[in-house]
Amino acid sequence: MSMPEKTGPERQHDDAFFHLLTDSYKRLLGKPLLPGDRDANWLYHSAPFAVVAHNTDPDPIFVYANMAAQRCFEYNWEEFTSLPSRLSAEAPNRAERQLLLEKVERDGYASGYRGARIAKSGRRFWIDEGCVWQLTGRDGLRHGQAATFPVPTDGL
Repeated sequence: MSMPEKTGPERQHDDAFFHLLTDSYKRLLGKPLLPGDRDANWLYHSAPFAVVAHNTDPDPIFVYANMAAQRCFEYNWEEFTSLPSRLSAEAPNRAERQLLLEKVERDGYASGYRGARIAKSGRRFWIDEGCVWQLTGRDGLRHGQAATFPVPTDGL
């Protein structure tokens, strides 16, 4: 199943993708992802929390990472959006991450998540109070999964 049409850097400000992120979050969690009338530009450039998304490939690839997420993981847009999402966790932590994704697949979302992640430099950090949800269009088609979490303030 495909994502909304735009790919690459165009996705940073793509209204269709923005609505997929925010609408699916609101349908599943019953509350808005963003405060007030914020838009795709604000989410990408100014949000004080990280948002990432991956597609439905057998080995999912990140298709979105706002600037807060790029700073956390130390990848630029081009690097991030060619990275298999499993590589955001070290090998010993991938089984736990996979169980989380399976729960999201089954239940639609998981909140209150805590997990260790690794940045490009090898720096390790905790994701606390994360939320992962299914990216599901109004037509019921699944496009992947997304996650949001507060920007970490310290390492492991």
